[in-house]
Amino acid sequence: MPSASKDPIVDRGTLLCSSEDRTVDRILTLLASVGRADQAHPHVRRWGVPVLCAALGLQPLMEYPGPGPALPVTLGLLAGITVPLLWRQSRPVLVFAVVTGFSVAEAACGVLTNAHFLAQLVMLYNLARFATPLALAGAVSVAVPQTLVTVLAFSSDVQLKRITSALALAVMLTICMIAMAGLGLGGRVARLYITALQDRAVRLEVERDQRARLAEAAERARISREMHDILGHTLAVMVGLADGAAGLAEASPKRGAETLRTIADSGRGALADLRRLLGTLRENGTASCDSPLAPQPGLTDLDALLERVRAAGPTVTLHTEGDLAGLPAGLQLTVYRIVQEALTNTLKHAALATTIDVAVVATSRGVRVAVEDSGPPRAPRKRPRNDGGQGLLGMRERAALYQGTVTAGPNSRGGWSVRAELHLVPPTNTPTEKYLA
Repeated sequence: MPSASKDPIVDRGTLLCSSEDRTVDRILTLLASVGRADQAHPHVRRWGVPVLCAALGLQPLMEYPGPGPALPVTLGLLAGITVPLLWRQSRPVLVFAVVTGFSVAEAACGVLTNAHFLAQLVMLYNLARFATPLALAGAVSVAVPQTLVTVLAFSSDVQLKRITSALALAVMLTICMIAMAGLGLGGRVARLYITALQDRAVRLEVERDQRARLAEAAERARISREMHDILGHTLAVMVGLADGAAGLAEASPKRGAETLRTIADSGRGALADLRRLLGTLRENGTASCDSPLAPQPGLTDLDALLERVRAAGPTVTLHTEGDLAGLPAGLQLTVYRIVQEALTNTLKHAALATTIDVAVVATSRGVRVAVEDSGPPRAPRKRPRNDGGQGLLGMRERAALYQGTVTAGPNSRGGWSVRAELHLVPPTNTPTEKYLA
């Protein structure tokens, strides 16, 4: 089979692109190395430019000695042009004015050096980078006419006789001045852009830290709420069972032993739940992505929850309607925790012989939950049961995730009722709720 021929145009284009990429890469690498060297040795650039200007100014004086002021005066004028360049970045407008003044004085004395041309180019660049646009415009309007007048005035000088046309030199210097001003503006824009990127990076870092702190606070609140639900319910069941075991210790030792084993099983279950909860955390207190979260309880676990409550003494009935299994996992967990907290409050405050009715109804719009006990309380209450404790607050917070409400208060049977209504909407996407789903 003959080999497929390659397109020479494509090959040349590929080689051209590769060559351009390599050239751009070399230029960027060179600029980066120059920038690093300048940052490492800033005094080299600061002193190098005045020394270079002074060297260019001394060269024509040595090669073309002629009539004019004495050498000390000439050297003083040269120093007045070059020495102020040391402060070209911190005082660009003042330095430009001083350099321009000495350049005019130099031309008036009949001295022509190359120092003031280079000094003006340097100052226009620094004005563009560090001064206001108005100051740059004023400097260009002064430097260009001065350069034209100086070149034309010295057109018969020995130094300029080597040039074909003094006008061509003036035009070239004018173009160089405008180019240096444009280059300085480009450097200023690049510096401002880099500064803006750095500020944005700092802001993003601060916002990231703030989000991390908010997520950590939300995680602590979630853990506190989960621990309250787990421990509160389990301890309430264990207290009820312990009261029953105390009464059965003498009358029926066998049932008392079974009750004590139930207490032990409840305690072990609570410890297992706490281990699963705390196992999702790292040592620094943040959620661990390496260890998977344990399955959270749902509405299918209500029967087991009610069995534990029945073991403590109360009679509990469950009534359900609708497709409970089809509800979202986060909504099922919310309903489970609300029922659990309502039962915990009943075990704490109502008599062990009370009757508790639990109803969970799923509709097309959401879920309705009702938990009612028949009372009466174990002892006269010093304060009403809706005292703003952590349990009721936790139920309201969970219901708020689904734009729901929770109400609690005495019922007609002398007991207590807790009613909740939740809507089928996704919870707000916060660091806390992602663990509830």
